[in-house]
Amino acid sequence: MQPVLDFLKKNEEWFVQELCDYIRYPSISAQPEHKEDLVQCARWLCAHCEGIGLNAEVFETPGNPIVIARTYLERSKDRPHFLVYGHYDVQQPEPLELGKSPPFEPRIEGRSLFGRGACDNKGQHFAHLKAVEAYLKTGTEIPCDITFLIEGEEEVGCTNLQPFLQAHREELLCDAIVVSDTGIPSLRHPALTYALRGITAVEITVHGPSRDLHSGIYGGAVQNPAMALCQLLVGLRDKNGKVTIPGFYKDVVPLSAFEKKQLARIPFKEKELTEFLGVPKLFGERGFTATERRSARPTFEINGLTSGYQGDGSKTIVPAWARAKVTMRLVPNQKPEKITALVQKHLKKICPPGVRLEVAAGHGGEAYMVSPTSPLAKAALRSLKAAFGCEPILLREGGSIPIVNDFKRILGVDTILLGLALPDDNPHSPNEKFDLDAFSKGMALGALLWPELTSTARR
Repeated sequence: MQPVLDFLKKNEEWFVQELCDYIRYPSISAQPEHKEDLVQCARWLCAHCEGIGLNAEVFETPGNPIVIARTYLERSKDRPHFLVYGHYDVQQPEPLELGKSPPFEPRIEGRSLFGRGACDNKGQHFAHLKAVEAYLKTGTEIPCDITFLIEGEEEVGCTNLQPFLQAHREELLCDAIVVSDTGIPSLRHPALTYALRGITAVEITVHGPSRDLHSGIYGGAVQNPAMALCQLLVGLRDKNGKVTIPGFYKDVVPLSAFEKKQLARIPFKEKELTEFLGVPKLFGERGFTATERRSARPTFEINGLTSGYQGDGSKTIVPAWARAKVTMRLVPNQKPEKITALVQKHLKKICPPGVRLEVAAGHGGEAYMVSPTSPLAKAALRSLKAAFGCEPILLREGGSIPIVNDFKRILGVDTILLGLALPDDNPHSPNEKFDLDAFSKGMALGALLWPELTSTARR
């Protein structure tokens, strides 16, 4: 392994410049005007993979292209096969006025690389590509077959990935999947994420009069939809942070003593977190630590509220309608469709008279969990320890990556989540960055991982 690791260290500066070239593509999947940028980014990535010695191809889809790059020309039945997943599409960079530099003009400051997509997700999967390049350029045998699958629609729901997996299932069958699209608490605390929360979304609309009414003439005689919506929402969580929807917690499996012990190892300082978040005090479900609340407990969050007049000055009306966008993060064993049905039933029951309620179901995805003591997990933990030089920890991630459930359902294998993003990397926020020490250690992780994973597949 030493020639591989030496190659990565020797060429790190050049690899960072290549990553900068990758970041320069404004591959924003949520904005139609960037469709051609996504196509060009996929083509650049394919050409780059071919340049480092991989067998690469761009697959067109009804949406954005999917890039497949393989370490082999033909699969060998005698060799384990692993899949690395990533995405080249990025979040929209607005509000631009909060950025310290243009989002698609990469900027290096100290050991930080700033740019949209630097950590989410270009930098993270690029580390794995560079690790494989080190094998190929040094003539070191890779002990397994590896396929990279890098898509362009992760930020808009992976619409075309599921059909692609089904259509190419036979060639993508593998022993496990590696994804680096999560985070770690610090460089001294590398982590295997063994669980992700799921999600379900609803849009709640309260309809009142057929049109906006003069509040002086009709106010007091009709129910105000905005007020009714606020009354509905405020009753869905009590003062202790607990969701009051009947049956909401029925299927929640309590954390085991082992899991609590692992989560307690995560470094946490309440003062530092409150300052970082810009809030006077943390809040959450009583009886759980802040770490447990934001990673292993279900939530009910209002994402947006709108009603009535929003322009300058005042407009004295009773609005015709009011609307709230809501998402709920779910934990293993909770089903999105069941939780959505509970929300609809409860809201209809408590809806005040004088208005009409509409609850529309949105997107959803189940939570994901893999055994933290499985052979695959242990192999990943050994690789983390060797790459970072620190004892790794086990994490439950508060976010959602619905595609990992599709991997399990369609390909029948587990996903190993090995994130490289630090807490202050600002994914989805202005001034996104990627720590270059995390990039360096991530490349080493990508090199050390394959012998370890191969050993589990051959047992």
